[in-house]
Amino acid sequence: MDSPLSPSSARKEAGMFLTLILLLSGRSQRAMAAQRQQGVECIVFNDEYLTCMWGSKEMPTANYSLYYWYIPPRTENHMPVECKHYLQEEGINTGCWFNHSEIIQFRTFYIHINATHEGRSLVIPTKAMKLQDLVKPAPPVNLTIQNISNNQLQLTWDSMYNKPRCLEYAVRYKSNKDTRWTEHLASGKIFSFPSVDYEKYYTFYVKSKINQYCGTTQLWSEWSVPVFWGNNATDKGVAEKQAPWFWIHVVLPTASLMLILVLVILLIRMERVWVIFMPRIPNPSKNFDELFNTHQGNFPEWAGVSKDVVESFKPNYNESFCHVSELPPKEGSSPLWGGRDKPRAPPGRSSAPASSSSPGLILSKKSYVGV
Repeated sequence: MDSPLSPSSARKEAGMFLTLILLLSGRSQRAMAAQRQQGVECIVFNDEYLTCMWGSKEMPTANYSLYYWYIPPRTENHMPVECKHYLQEEGINTGCWFNHSEIIQFRTFYIHINATHEGRSLVIPTKAMKLQDLVKPAPPVNLTIQNISNNQLQLTWDSMYNKPRCLEYAVRYKSNKDTRWTEHLASGKIFSFPSVDYEKYYTFYVKSKINQYCGTTQLWSEWSVPVFWGNNATDKGVAEKQAPWFWIHVVLPTASLMLILVLVILLIRMERVWVIFMPRIPNPSKNFDELFNTHQGNFPEWAGVSKDVVESFKPNYNESFCHVSELPPKEGSSPLWGGRDKPRAPPGRSSAPASSSSPGLILSKKSYVGV
């Protein structure tokens, strides 16, 4: 009989068994994860280029390779061709890019994507495709709004798709008073809006897709750049969204620069401003040189005084001179003053009568004659 295993040996064997199970389950899970890729997604952008992505939703665990071919008529042979332009992320192939010359519409397009991971061959499931059903047009451009009547608008636009007859359009609009967007389909590049309110502010978008006559696709383009119409004074929110960037970063700096430039030009060209800030100091030598050389010292003429004013200051009458002489006093006549009226001599002087050598002026009431 075999001897029973010791507890330690039994634990070791159980541990090894569990480790082997975990390794096998890990491999199987990674293989299943590689197989559970979301598949491939191919889109023809505006008939200009084609992309086929297999790592757009989940990062691949292996580096896949893509081979493609078109199923030709029975008289031709088809050979798979490997992708020439891989799209990578972190060094892993996540897609393939095809240029315009590699796109053939209205012929069945088939791809095969495979990889080798840990000795196993992995394949991403694909199916035959028709590229005319995978076209995603570019958004419409040049949106324009015109008033065609009092309450009716007409919205027009252009398309960058080279086959505009293959497109149908959807118009989305909303006013500043509405809470939901309204959408309408349009077969051509024109849309009439029957009733508008001039007190509202409207926003319009347009998108496009391939119509049923050129393909069976549900791939719409992105929404176009919006166009606006109406009175935005009633919608401060919309006005604040549209105006700040343009007015703050474009209009205000340009207007300020123009104003400063105009002020500088005016300051340079205005002589009065220069006289105020930098008054001129007169040179008196030139003025006096003119007085003595040109006007020969004639001050009134140099000062600009008119001749009439100068003549008005000249006297226009003659005045005769009056001569005064002294007459000697007659004998027996008494002086002008009497006993009481005799003048007193000033202090320090004698009160004696003046001598005949220095006679004083002794005048009587009849002692002077005017001639």
